[in-house]
Amino acid sequence: MTSDTLDRRFCVAPMMEWTDRHCRAFHRTLSKGALLYTEMVTADALIHGDRNRLIGFDPCEHPVALQIGGSDPRKLAEATKITTDFGYGEINLNVGCPSDRVQSGRFGACLMREPDLVAECVSAMQAATHLPVTVKNRLGVDEQDPRESLFGFVETVAKAGVTVFIVHARKAILKGLSPKDNREIPPLDYDLVRELKAANPRLTIILNGGIASIEQAQEAVAGLDGVMLGRAAYHDPALLGRVDREILGHATENIPAAEAYRAYRPYVERRLAEGVPLHAITRHMLGLFAGKPGARMFRRQLGEESRAGAGIEVYDRALELIEREATRFANRGEIAA
Repeated sequence: MTSDTLDRRFCVAPMMEWTDRHCRAFHRTLSKGALLYTEMVTADALIHGDRNRLIGFDPCEHPVALQIGGSDPRKLAEATKITTDFGYGEINLNVGCPSDRVQSGRFGACLMREPDLVAECVSAMQAATHLPVTVKNRLGVDEQDPRESLFGFVETVAKAGVTVFIVHARKAILKGLSPKDNREIPPLDYDLVRELKAANPRLTIILNGGIASIEQAQEAVAGLDGVMLGRAAYHDPALLGRVDREILGHATENIPAAEAYRAYRPYVERRLAEGVPLHAITRHMLGLFAGKPGARMFRRQLGEESRAGAGIEVYDRALELIEREATRFANRGEIAA
C-alpha cells in the first residue's frame, strides 16, 4: 500500500441518498480541504451495475473517498479492484449502517459481531488496491458491551493492516430501533472513543456522531485525529465555509454562502447541458441560507420551481431573492437606527 497522505481532520460522512456526486461538488465550493465521502455502494452493485453511474465523479470533488458495503471477501476484493482506477483517495468499508436491508445482506453494523470476518474482508481489499482501506464502525450492537466490542473489534481489524477507524460513538440497536432512531437514541460516548485512541496511539481515530457545529467539532476533536459531520453538514452546509480556516488552519478566509453559490453555478450549467434535472443538482442546497432573511423563498424557489425542465434562470433567481431580502433587511435596520 502506498503512503496515505489524506487529511482526515474534518470529514463529511457518507449518507445514503444524500452525498451523491452533486452534493459533493456543492460541498467542495465551501471547503477545499474537507474529506468527502460517497454514499455507500454495495460490492454486488459495483460488480454487476453501471459503474460510471454508481461511482463516477467530477475531479472538482477531490479529496474524496468511496464507501463500500459487503461481507464477502472475494466480492469486496473484486469491487475494490474495479474502483481503484476511478481516482478515489480511499476505500472505506461500512461496518456501521443499521438498516434492515443492510442487515439482511449481512453487512453494515451487524458485522460488529464478526471482527474476524471484517479482518478477512479488509485483507482481501488491501490485496486488491494500492489505496488505503479504512473502516467506519459503531461502538457495538444490541447487548454487546461497548468497551469490549469496540476495543476487541479494532484490535482484530488493526492486525489485518487497517490503521484508520471512523467511529460512530453510539451502539446500534438492531432489534427494535429504526435507522433514524439509531442516529439519535443510543447515547453518545465520546470519552470511550478517546480512550480507544489513547490505547492505540499509532492508529488514526476519527470521531463521528452528534456533532452539530464547528464549535462542537473543535471541542470534540481533542485527543483524536479528526471529526466527521453528517446531518449537520447536510442541513446547514454554510458551516463548511468555516472549515478550512477554523478547523484545518489554512491561510484563507471563510467562504460566504453566496460566494459558494456563485462558484457552483458553472457545475450546474455543465450538468444541465448533460440532461441532469435541476432539482437533482440543487436539492442538496436548500439549507444553505438557513436562518437568513429570504431563506424560505430561496428554498421554495429551488425546491418547487426547479422541477419539470427548469433551467439556470431558476438557479439565478433563487440567489436574487436572497440578495434582495438581505438588502431589505439591512435597510430596515438602518431606518430603525
